[in-house]
Amino acid sequence: MSNFIDFLMSHSKSYGFIFPSSEIYGGINAIYDYGQNGIELKNNIKEYWWKSMTQIHENIVGIDSSVLMNSNVWNASGHIDAFNEFLIDNRDSKKRYRPDILIRDYLEQNFDSNSPEKKKFLLRLDRYIEHKNLLKIKNLIDELKIHDPICKTKNWTNIRYFNMMFQIHNKEKLFLRPETAQGIFCNFHNVQKSSRMKIPFGIAQIGKSFRNEIIARKFLFRLREFEQMEMQFFIFPDEEKIWYEYWIKSRLKWHFLLNLGKKKYKIFNHENLAHYASLGADIQFDFPFGFQEIEGIHSRRDFDLKRHEYFSKKKFRIFDSKKSYIPYVIETSLGLDRLVFALLSSSLKKEQIKKNEKNSRIILKLPPYLSPIKAAILPLTNKNGLPNIAKKLFNELKIDHKLVYDDKNSIGKLYRRQDAIGTPLCFTVDYETIAKNTVTVRFRDTMNQNRIHIKEISNIIEKETGLKNILKKILM
Repeated sequence: MSNFIDFLMSHSKSYGFIFPSSEIYGGINAIYDYGQNGIELKNNIKEYWWKSMTQIHENIVGIDSSVLMNSNVWNASGHIDAFNEFLIDNRDSKKRYRPDILIRDYLEQNFDSNSPEKKKFLLRLDRYIEHKNLLKIKNLIDELKIHDPICKTKNWTNIRYFNMMFQIHNKEKLFLRPETAQGIFCNFHNVQKSSRMKIPFGIAQIGKSFRNEIIARKFLFRLREFEQMEMQFFIFPDEEKIWYEYWIKSRLKWHFLLNLGKKKYKIFNHENLAHYASLGADIQFDFPFGFQEIEGIHSRRDFDLKRHEYFSKKKFRIFDSKKSYIPYVIETSLGLDRLVFALLSSSLKKEQIKKNEKNSRIILKLPPYLSPIKAAILPLTNKNGLPNIAKKLFNELKIDHKLVYDDKNSIGKLYRRQDAIGTPLCFTVDYETIAKNTVTVRFRDTMNQNRIHIKEISNIIEKETGLKNILKKILM
């Protein structure tokens, strides 16, 4: 697993997808920059999600709320008082850990997966976490004789709570938002009145969130600065179960259209729910380290709107058919960076090209409609006027499609580079182009090649990589 993640991180850096942030100064743990291909991939995912929410559904609209909000927002939501993780320090290494992760990692490394003893320890840990019994969790660390992974000592502090919000030191008490949802709730009536929406309706948002994670690790999986794609769907309270089940089914279908394989997903129903939720499930994805949450679907009931009504003294009620009520909310919350991780880790392959030969290629089999570059325009050789023809063709087509032109290597090496960044199509200008106005189209996944007329290029790119066909499938 660690070898593959190292390979993935190296590939992502070498081909302009993900860079360590401020690397020239040693970087920052669990913060990354998106390179030239990474941002194109990320933007294509955003477009797919945004259109599937706000364009396909006529009763869902989008907003973009501020990263900084009045601190009373976080009082009302409960983040200032309750948005805590528990932590433990090692006095010798001066490192900070989440004790539950220390225990789970130790059990994973020292017990077989089906060990009855391991299951007993996990049951005890879950029980202690549920009852917030920090002393018993600490006793479990001592009982298992868990040492610090760095300095190998057992010189632990007591377990204590740690608020995960980043506070900004200013005249006012401000925080970087830990979630995007509260910006939606605060604008509930602004959106409802200005768009004349009636229940049920949704508000979608894509935006950055910040959490002071104690242990941020596993590449893009757990970050301190990350991006969320959230939608809050406001409903009649007595339709909670109907819409909850609808959005689980709808979001799962959306993920299946990524074509990463249905076996890569499973639904995990929560038994221990967050304080604001009455129903909750995760769509889990099979990452290189196993199944973990990629998207959450929860019924937040009327918790948030009620809290904001109480703290702000503003009414969050709907008056409908002589009734007054506060809507319930079904939330869908997808981690954008986790989805990028899922796509990269599932799509990166090393393939043998011919049987019984050592000839192989590195290929990124991204969904074509999400690929950073939709097609490459390549001259067969760098002479006899072929680059001029290819560049002219590139300039004519780049208005309609995200393309790349390259003539810096032999055609074989040019194909390999496009395979490595996930480009679905390559169009090669050769000597027949001069005589017949035709080019060779090469398909990434099969490496099959066909001869087509120059006038067909744009239609083929749209057919193979356009978002329209995928959006149509959402409506089926």
